[in-house]
Amino acid sequence: MNSSTPISPHALGNRRELFIDDTLIAQLTDGAYRQMHRPQPKEIALRHDAPWEGTGTGYHSVFQDGSRYRMYYKGFDIKVTPGQIVSEDIDHRFTCYAESSDGIDWQKPELGLHNYGDNKANNIVVTSEPIGQLKIDAAHSAIFKDSNPAVTPDAIYKGIFRVSEPRGLVVMKSPDGIHWTPMSDAPVITDGAFDSQNLAFWDDARSEYRAYWRSFEMPGIPMQHSHPDGVRCIRTATSPDLINWSEARNVTYIGPTKPEELYVNQIKPYHRAAHIMIGFPARYIERDWGDSMKALPDPAHREFRASAQKRYGNALSESLLMCSRDGESFTRWAEGFLRPGPERAGTWNYGNQYLAWHVVETASSLSPDAPNELSLYAVENYWLGQGSNLRRYTLRLDGFVSVNAPLSGGECLTELITYEGNFLRLNFATSAAGDIRVELQDERGLPLPGFALEDSEPLFGDSVDREVTWNEHPDLTQYAGKPVRLRFALRDAELFAYRFTDSK
Repeated sequence: MNSSTPISPHALGNRRELFIDDTLIAQLTDGAYRQMHRPQPKEIALRHDAPWEGTGTGYHSVFQDGSRYRMYYKGFDIKVTPGQIVSEDIDHRFTCYAESSDGIDWQKPELGLHNYGDNKANNIVVTSEPIGQLKIDAAHSAIFKDSNPAVTPDAIYKGIFRVSEPRGLVVMKSPDGIHWTPMSDAPVITDGAFDSQNLAFWDDARSEYRAYWRSFEMPGIPMQHSHPDGVRCIRTATSPDLINWSEARNVTYIGPTKPEELYVNQIKPYHRAAHIMIGFPARYIERDWGDSMKALPDPAHREFRASAQKRYGNALSESLLMCSRDGESFTRWAEGFLRPGPERAGTWNYGNQYLAWHVVETASSLSPDAPNELSLYAVENYWLGQGSNLRRYTLRLDGFVSVNAPLSGGECLTELITYEGNFLRLNFATSAAGDIRVELQDERGLPLPGFALEDSEPLFGDSVDREVTWNEHPDLTQYAGKPVRLRFALRDAELFAYRFTDSK
């Protein structure tokens, strides 16, 4: 690892680092490799079976708010007339609300705010009625709790809404997450396509607001216009106040990636490592009509949709995984993160497996004494029957990507880093025969006295937060703030994350 060019170390402080990208990986040797993990299906979290929810319910926003979990989503009705373009009911566009005490069992409260027919016994929080000069499209919204330290009591909750007149995105505010008013009388972002879930949030790591929205990438075609030959893409900008925005630009991708048709983006800072933004864009792809397409579920309804427009029958969707450390340049995994899954009614169709914005932490489904897990929520049965379903999926904490090695062994060496704290803790899993050992190295790649690989106590088990020790001595105080490398030696093991802490 010797070099004539000085290398500036990555200053980690005591933040948690994941292996979702390779920013901090210098080498993977022997049998070591990075592995993306896929969410595991659980129960149906919410059935969108109320008449005001419509056949095209989706675009969910999910977040934990103290002891309560909140969910917002579109009520949206889609009709198909054979031989004609699909009809989207412009009078049936709502933002609906659900809540939960645990993120697992969800309820739709009767809010009594807006009429559906002649009845206010529903969970509608925003309708598509005009507000002043704005024609709000309540079926295209993304809601978040504002973590800006300067947020005012009347604007604790924020929402990004599409408006059709004038065309663009507008920000709405709420003191309670239920009653909403616009923050401006005109759109604040206007250069995009917007026919997706467009979002914004306060970025704690950078002390600014950031937005991501849907557009088309097509040389020579203005960004505000859709184009049949364009590629669906993601645009971004920053703001100090959600009203005044920087010049918009398309996000870019690290490494060789082919253009993908991406509908939603679902980007947000990961709550356990806020310096890393994680997104779950939905990949849209049209497949040829053939034996495999005909063998997929719901063939009659697929052909029925295709009678209006071919792509409504032969298009498929799934969610991908991507991440960024600067908000503009992303590492994107090409393989499907949330695939359509086992063939069953309501799956393998256009609109299937759109993930909600974003992950939340929930209690383990295994046992009360097991560590918490991540819950993700995805749409199925979209555009079929009375309404779609929302299924919950789970991952272990930080469990998006791991460094793995077989029993024969493999190693991961980090880039040069500095840290704050006294102890090193890992999120890892091994077999009964496997283990992980850790070495601290100096800038020359030499083991530090007392912290060589042979001094490391082998870690085995399955823990999201285990302390590393060297000959029963864990204290790393003497090297805090100094450039070091970490050498991980794995045998039949998975390493998901690591962090330095000030206390045990």
